[in-house]
Amino acid sequence: MASGGTDHVRGRILIAEDEPNIVELLTFVLERAGCDIRSVRDGEAAIAEIRRDPPDVLLLDLMLPKRDGYEVLKAVRASKSNAGLPVVMLTAKGQERDRKVAESLGVDVFITKPFSNQEVVDSVLKLARR
Repeated sequence: MASGGTDHVRGRILIAEDEPNIVELLTFVLERAGCDIRSVRDGEAAIAEIRRDPPDVLLLDLMLPKRDGYEVLKAVRASKSNAGLPVVMLTAKGQERDRKVAESLGVDVFITKPFSNQEVVDSVLKLARR
């Protein structure tokens, strides 16, 4: 791969996840797929990072400190400049009610934990190409 350029980067991904092992796993599989990864550990940091330097895709945990995934998703969708940002929500709370709330707020993909690495990579790359 060429260094310094973004020719081979398949997407700039922001991971908003407070569990270090999950951040490490997602970073590893997405970097292997050619993505450029940044991560934050809470909802307020996610919103600030999106405003500062919007990613191509947001990988968002539902249960985050400070502001949860729903609040982050609402803030993204309410923002004129980032309303169209593709969002993949990851959650251990896989109840239908959680999925319906996320969908009503405009989530693009909803994935329950434990997740398939391939499902996450495929979803992120598909959304990054939009």
